[in-house]
Amino acid sequence: MKRDKKKTIIKFIFVIAILAAIIYTFRDSAGPILEQLEKTSPLVLVVICLLSVCYELVEGWINYSFAKHYNPKIRYKDGVESAFYCSFYRVATLGSGAGVAAIYYFHEKGIEYSESTGMYMIEYVVHKISIALLSVVLLIFNFTFLRENYGNYMWMLVLGYGITIVIAFFLILFCCSKKFHWLIIWSMERINTVMQGKLETQLGVVREYCEILEQASRKLLKDKKMLVFAVLKNFLKFGFWYSIPFFVLGEAGGMTLFQVMSVVSLAVMLAAVIPAPAGIGSTEFVFTMLFAVMIGTGLAGSTSLLYRFATFVVPFLIGAVVAINHQRRKRRQGK
Repeated sequence: MKRDKKKTIIKFIFVIAILAAIIYTFRDSAGPILEQLEKTSPLVLVVICLLSVCYELVEGWINYSFAKHYNPKIRYKDGVESAFYCSFYRVATLGSGAGVAAIYYFHEKGIEYSESTGMYMIEYVVHKISIALLSVVLLIFNFTFLRENYGNYMWMLVLGYGITIVIAFFLILFCCSKKFHWLIIWSMERINTVMQGKLETQLGVVREYCEILEQASRKLLKDKKMLVFAVLKNFLKFGFWYSIPFFVLGEAGGMTLFQVMSVVSLAVMLAAVIPAPAGIGSTEFVFTMLFAVMIGTGLAGSTSLLYRFATFVVPFLIGAVVAINHQRRKRRQGK
């Protein structure tokens, strides 16, 4: 009886924590989002929710393709569950908990912490590189459109592309190059000497992560076919999210699907280089600023709210259900 009572209390606390996370995360945007949802046709809401779910299904496919290198028994279902599981913790912790959640989840699926850490870091690098590559592809195909409508923002676009490419380049080095790891550690050792050993703890963490990455690189980067397909899957994944405003705006947007996707791609890329927890705030700001050029500030603002609903709220709520079921299964299995 005491054990059952304890489980009930733990379950209650977990549910309360989830509800508190939902209220805290969306305390400022919940009202405007609900108001916009009331004005939107049910068909559009169904479409954007389906696009949101499709994004996570492809994300799960990518997770599965990486994880099966460490545990062949991993199923596609596990990959999808991990995608929604991480979506919940990404929003609930304002971005800081997604990586930890992924590492913890795959550890429970039989992958060692060091291996799941390396796997997640490589996957994150591929994710960021894919954003940069897709932005370049969409820029090439929509260059005339972007130049005509965003000529005044060209300095910002160039800066965004430049920063994104630099970040992608350093991520590749950090992911793959032992010499780059050696340079980082050597530099930190010199700084640590000057600071009389005050960075000893941080230096140890960097050494550990470099070793983890080198082990993951040796295992995952050998599979060139998987990495190429991972980039293509990311393109497909981003395509679902990037096309959401096209279906929201319809004829009112006056833009083709690929033109809309190019603008969203720019917004995502620029928001990624603006410091903000989980992209919250920066995404809406850049999204509204860029779309306002084409459709006006009011329509751009309402579209950004629906985009936020589809890309953050929907995965978050589904992820909350997944997290609760995950905890229930763990208790049932006595873990």
